[in-house]
Amino acid sequence: CQIKYGDLLPADGILIQSNDLKIDESSLTGESDHVKKGESFDPMVLSGTHVMEGSGKMLVTAVGVNSQAGIIFTLLGAAVDEQEQEIKKQRKGGGDEEAPVTGNSHVSAGPVNVAAAENHAGTDGAPRIEGGGEKVPHEGGSDHKKEKSVLQAKLTKLAIQIGYAGSTIAVLTVVILVTQFCIRTFVIENKPWKNVYVSEFVRHLIIGVTVLVVAVPEGLPLAVTLSLAYSVKKMMKDNNLVRHLDACETMGNATAICSDKTGTLTTNRMTVVQSYICEVLSKTTPKFSSIPSNVANLIIHGISINSAFTSRIMPSEDNTDVTKQVGNKTECALLGFVLGLGKSYQTIRDDMPEEMFTRVYTFNSVRKSMSTVVPRQGGGYRLFTKGASEIILKKCAFIYGRDGNLEKFTREMQDRLVRNVIEPMACDGLRTISIAYRDFVPGKAEINQVHIDTEPNWDDEEYICNNLTGLCVVGIEDPVRPEVPDAIRKCQRAGITVRMVTGDNINTARSIANKCGICKPGDDCLILEGKEFNRRIRDANGEVQQHLLDKVWPKLRVLARSSPTDKYTLVKGIIDSKISESREVVAVTGDGTNDGPALKKADVGFAMGIAGTDVAKEASDIILTDDNFSSIVKAVMWGRNVYDSIAKFLQFQLTVNIVAVIVAFIGACAVQDSPLKAVQMLWVNLIMDTLASLALATEMPTPDLLLRKPYGRTKPLISRTMMKNILGQAIYQLGVVFALLFVGDRMLDIPTGRNTRPGAEPSQHFTVIFNTFVMMTLFNEINARKIHGQRNVFEGLFTNPIFYCIW
Repeated sequence: CQIKYGDLLPADGILIQSNDLKIDESSLTGESDHVKKGESFDPMVLSGTHVMEGSGKMLVTAVGVNSQAGIIFTLLGAAVDEQEQEIKKQRKGGGDEEAPVTGNSHVSAGPVNVAAAENHAGTDGAPRIEGGGEKVPHEGGSDHKKEKSVLQAKLTKLAIQIGYAGSTIAVLTVVILVTQFCIRTFVIENKPWKNVYVSEFVRHLIIGVTVLVVAVPEGLPLAVTLSLAYSVKKMMKDNNLVRHLDACETMGNATAICSDKTGTLTTNRMTVVQSYICEVLSKTTPKFSSIPSNVANLIIHGISINSAFTSRIMPSEDNTDVTKQVGNKTECALLGFVLGLGKSYQTIRDDMPEEMFTRVYTFNSVRKSMSTVVPRQGGGYRLFTKGASEIILKKCAFIYGRDGNLEKFTREMQDRLVRNVIEPMACDGLRTISIAYRDFVPGKAEINQVHIDTEPNWDDEEYICNNLTGLCVVGIEDPVRPEVPDAIRKCQRAGITVRMVTGDNINTARSIANKCGICKPGDDCLILEGKEFNRRIRDANGEVQQHLLDKVWPKLRVLARSSPTDKYTLVKGIIDSKISESREVVAVTGDGTNDGPALKKADVGFAMGIAGTDVAKEASDIILTDDNFSSIVKAVMWGRNVYDSIAKFLQFQLTVNIVAVIVAFIGACAVQDSPLKAVQMLWVNLIMDTLASLALATEMPTPDLLLRKPYGRTKPLISRTMMKNILGQAIYQLGVVFALLFVGDRMLDIPTGRNTRPGAEPSQHFTVIFNTFVMMTLFNEINARKIHGQRNVFEGLFTNPIFYCIW
């Protein structure tokens, strides 16, 4: 089984080959330090742990319930079953007996393993990570986030306010009814106490409880659940796999998006379009014969060997000329360059399999390079390295000039190369990669080689990967996705600020940002490298200061050459900032293992479904199955639709509740009885409100949702427009109901229902009032579909078949 950086191990196994492999076993052991693994030391790897660095191959030894994670889950289930049996025994009267001890030899370790399993499992049964640093922070408990979502917090606050108001009115109703009855019976009529009066007090209490029940919008949880479930199902068709339901509505409030560049804003189909070899700049793939043979052979070997063997180029599945890139896309671009030179990288790999590698320094966000040490023909070792141009060139002491002649690589030559080659490539939006090598020989050493008598200390990476000989610089094009500029314009029109956070060169990042429309020439925006960003936001002690960060992030649009820590710091700073009254709601995209902290910290974390690692997906809220930025825009649209659907239902529900509660209260005070009986009000609540939640929670999103600004974190759920709609419709309905209550019997020439004795037959009068109330409520459901002041309430009425079928 091949394992690599970012994988979540599915089984237990023993390593048979490894390259700089480090495993995060904190989910099993609780130890936050990464554990170094190798064939000769600590070769066992366990299911549920995460590969944080390196790669390797393992022989699978246990899967399923036989694996380490499986044993823990089995013990967890056994412990729960035993606990349930013990509870049942206690209920039957056997509570004084001790729980029987089973013969399982693992039971003594049960509590420890159960605790580990509780830490190990998340809400979906998948392993979770804990620890600090650049790993995904552990979120205890069953919830993936400790804080409530923006909408949940607003709904909780609103529910508490409605509860207080409903309780107050219910108590007042009971007090007024009881007081009126006591004054009329015992004071005015001067009657003695009779036991039958108890039924009157019970009737008054029932009316009060009914008022309280009606006041509480019990259909709201159903509306929220229906809207979220419906949206999640539809979002899957728009390439958004929602892992946590609350992320769906939170995305509707997003005010900022911190996006990766590669694969999200760009196509992630990379090709080498420029190369600089032996002082010759080519804007097409050069011929192999035009390159000095010694340099050409070193380049093709350096690329073929010093790339993950999981990266390869496959023939097209539909017999077109477009090949299929598998694995790391940057490495695929380089392998394509080798094929373009007319050579086969697979032949070289067959001659030098991974088992022959002496050492591999895998790529990570700190190194920004990858190096591989292999045995050299004639004895000794050869180091091949590739990585970000400015990183590699700083380590080069030699370079091949014209005709393949070896030259010392001076500082002046380096500056000239950066100025004349690398910066123009970066300004064209190309990612620049340099390739270099170094020889360690036992015999006589050339000027660019190192003489060795014994095997070098491969752990001394700084010494090993220095004094390199430069071979070439290539410019890799990763075109902007054609739909991205329009998607970013939609975000900006919707009041969402898009920021690009990338590890690429600042000139490359600026070029891509201009093409995408994130930062246009002439805009008052800030483009910083990671080092400059940290210099601006940290004090003399190196601590991040919020007030310094608040001066940077509002205008920041591009953060280049950034590390995952920089991304986390930026996201946390924006979320914690209080310079805006509405507070920022931040969405983040990420694909790497080290993006976990930022994905966790963000209000909504998007992981890449294609390029993303298992760790990133585990830390995310939504997975983009197509790695496309335009899918985020669709998520925003659906999120706002969820928010609006719930607001529509609230507008409808609160109108019903206000009218019903006031009618019951005023009726009880004025005519000593509620015109709307308890059963009638409960029928309205259970039937109309439940169906209304289904009808209003399944509205489809429209492009108009992206024409308004996001609500933000602090804006009330009920807007002024909604309040005007609720109060206007409530006043209208109350006017009609009270007109029918007090003069309707004379207008319609029917017997009055006012002041009837308790237990009397239902009256036509109050029946007309109830039916009128129901019909007004039914037609108000059409009005409730518009919450932003639109005048045409019938617009889009037939776009939702669920609505008009229920109506």
